[in-house]
Amino acid sequence: MKKNKNMVFYISLVIVALIAFFGIVFPKGFGEVGSAVLNFLTTKFGWFYLLAMFAFVIFVFTLAFSKYGKIVLGKDTDKPEYSNLTWFAMLFSAGMGIGLVFYGVSEPISHFMKPDMGIVPGSPEAANFALFSSFMHWGIHPWASYTIIALPLAYMQFRKDKPGLISSLLIPLVGEEKAKGPIGKVVDILAIFATVAGVATSLGLGVLQINSGINFLFGVPNNEIFALVTIVILTVIFVWTAVAGIEKGISKVSNLNILVAGGIMLLLFIIGPKIQILNSLINTMGSYISGVVRESLRLNPFQDNSWLNGWRIFYWAWWIAWAPFVGIFIARISKGRTIREFVAGVTTIPALGSFVWFSIFGTTAISQGPKIAAKAVESTETALFVIFKQLPLGMLMSIISIVLLYTFFITSANSATFVLGMLSENGDLNPSNKTKIIWGIIQSALAYALLLAGGLQMLQTASITVAFPFAIIMILVMVSFIKVLRQEKGL
Repeated sequence: MKKNKNMVFYISLVIVALIAFFGIVFPKGFGEVGSAVLNFLTTKFGWFYLLAMFAFVIFVFTLAFSKYGKIVLGKDTDKPEYSNLTWFAMLFSAGMGIGLVFYGVSEPISHFMKPDMGIVPGSPEAANFALFSSFMHWGIHPWASYTIIALPLAYMQFRKDKPGLISSLLIPLVGEEKAKGPIGKVVDILAIFATVAGVATSLGLGVLQINSGINFLFGVPNNEIFALVTIVILTVIFVWTAVAGIEKGISKVSNLNILVAGGIMLLLFIIGPKIQILNSLINTMGSYISGVVRESLRLNPFQDNSWLNGWRIFYWAWWIAWAPFVGIFIARISKGRTIREFVAGVTTIPALGSFVWFSIFGTTAISQGPKIAAKAVESTETALFVIFKQLPLGMLMSIISIVLLYTFFITSANSATFVLGMLSENGDLNPSNKTKIIWGIIQSALAYALLLAGGLQMLQTASITVAFPFAIIMILVMVSFIKVLRQEKGL
């Protein structure tokens, strides 16, 4: 067992090191290759990503309302380990992370100024399109993709006593021997790489926005030394909380994170265009409910698909790439919940939170008008701060946002560090501190090195490329899960 653990751990380290080496030494060439691969996948297989994500949504809700919905993720007498609030705080912080702060303003105004389907930029139609598109990209779909991994894994590890590994999900389909053999090892190594690449990219983007914001607000030089200081401080905190464990570390930071996020939403709602925000929320919710199926499968077979490829299909691939990390973490904290409760909690509640977030931030940004939006969209890193500068208490809002970036950074990184420890130690639900510390340092070092080399885009592209084979694995997981559920006695 130890040999297998070391195999997955060391092979993963070598792959990550090689990717980092090429990203740092040859960022331009490697970036060009990665972009070409990504462009090929999005243009030639966009239909596949759309179908796969739509299938994930249908699958999880069908399960929730089926006869299997009452099955407990654990033994029949097991109860949830965490309160609903703490559970939600941890899964939301891990699943969305820095992305909400990074894109909360920049994505809606990007769609507002550059909409699809021939809509006039800066028009009321563009505003409606911007909010609807943000709802689509941050709504039920990403959480359904996480559920495809998290739900079967929670079932397998807590009800069937199998290791907390992605390979365990294939046991009902290929048998335990093959799942523990080369096939399973490849799947687990892919999961580790997707996790490291995805989280390191997010950490790099987080440092970029934190330092750009501080530079924008206070004129502090945004240089390599400042980036190093920021990432060292954050690394010490997130590794410490990961080492402290879920109960003493990760859950407490996640609860703080939700308090800060809720506070800034409430404050922005109070000082922002309240009626317009409420109208936007209700209108866009209606558009989402009535149009989610149509938009889930929308392609332009006789027209240009560049907007869809650059946004929706890119997002679908990005969420699939994040599914191993977020899915494993959500499974780890979901013992004792029923399938129905799990699906409701993991898909609908976080999606509603994202809807409220984008309604408040997106509507406030768009309400400043096309001129301010055009200025804000020039730089994704500072878009949030450009909008806040136009508002009363703008400086206070900006400072709170930087604090929120710190807390989101920490919650994403400590969750990922914990998951990487599990994947490296044969699915151990409480991995060793040594392994967690190693992965924590590797993630931060990789993020910093690629930030300096300008290779974050390359790493993000590499992660999304991994999403293609992972989407196929997730489809197999659905088949495997149905097979094992049918063996449940009394159903």
